[in-house]
Amino acid sequence: MNLRDLDYLVAVAELEHFGRASERCHVSQPTLSAQIKKLEGELGVTLFERTNKSVRATPVGREIAAIARRALEAAEDIRRAAAAHRDPLAGAARLGAIPTIAPWLVPAILPAIQRELPTLDLALVEEMTAPLTERLLAGDLDAALIATAPESSRLEEIPLFDEPFWLVAPRGHPLAEAPSVSAAAIDPEELLLLSEGHCFRDQALSFCRAARPDRRVKTDLRATSFETVLNLVAAGAGTTLAPALSLRGAWTTDQGLVARRIDGPLAPEASRRVRLVFRSASPRRALFQGLAAAVKTSLPNTVTPL
Repeated sequence: MNLRDLDYLVAVAELEHFGRASERCHVSQPTLSAQIKKLEGELGVTLFERTNKSVRATPVGREIAAIARRALEAAEDIRRAAAAHRDPLAGAARLGAIPTIAPWLVPAILPAIQRELPTLDLALVEEMTAPLTERLLAGDLDAALIATAPESSRLEEIPLFDEPFWLVAPRGHPLAEAPSVSAAAIDPEELLLLSEGHCFRDQALSFCRAARPDRRVKTDLRATSFETVLNLVAAGAGTTLAPALSLRGAWTTDQGLVARRIDGPLAPEASRRVRLVFRSASPRRALFQGLAAAVKTSLPNTVTPL
């Protein structure tokens, strides 16, 4: 029994006609009939009821044809998987991204990916850094967009861009009056940050400690999403830091919020490096280079490509 025999079996079961089945399988009718007869002998069951006018699958024939159909689909999946590895720019790929990158970067890079990698079937997974790293190491993801250096020796990175943080305050706030603000002018006790587990929170805390070591960051209000933080700022609960890519969001025009660039000697502390991370052993290195190129051609002038 081989895949060719299963193909013949499925064709006859679906078309209920040896002649049409032989045409679909591109073989002569006697050859197809002989192979079906041989398969019945090998399995020890009658797969089809035959008359001069019709052919119909027996109950066991229908059951075996259903299994054969799944086997043929599995064989095709194997071919597709092998083809994807022969051509790493084609086939399915799963890309992870952290929540403070995905909403703004992924929609921006999709046109470039569709243009430069037309045979790629890309699926997106949005999670925080730790779960993404675990899934990447487990093989559930092909690559991930994160903003911290990978800790595992099994992972490599392609640096993509450096992204500064901007101060976000409600209109009317004293720091909203000038086109930019100095790091020393930002009061950490006013800052609202994402909850623990977000690398952006850790990076913002690091900046605050460098800029104002004498002040503590506000800790009584935390949020699991950047949108919630912005709503709290709009309600007058404080200020926050925003990644530069988020300036593409609608919140910059419709929530009564003002974003200001951070300048001064400590401004470089208010930034993060975004990278594409992947397993060192992955055979799809060319794909990751292609994804990195698509990202770099789609960046706004608020970040610095690497």
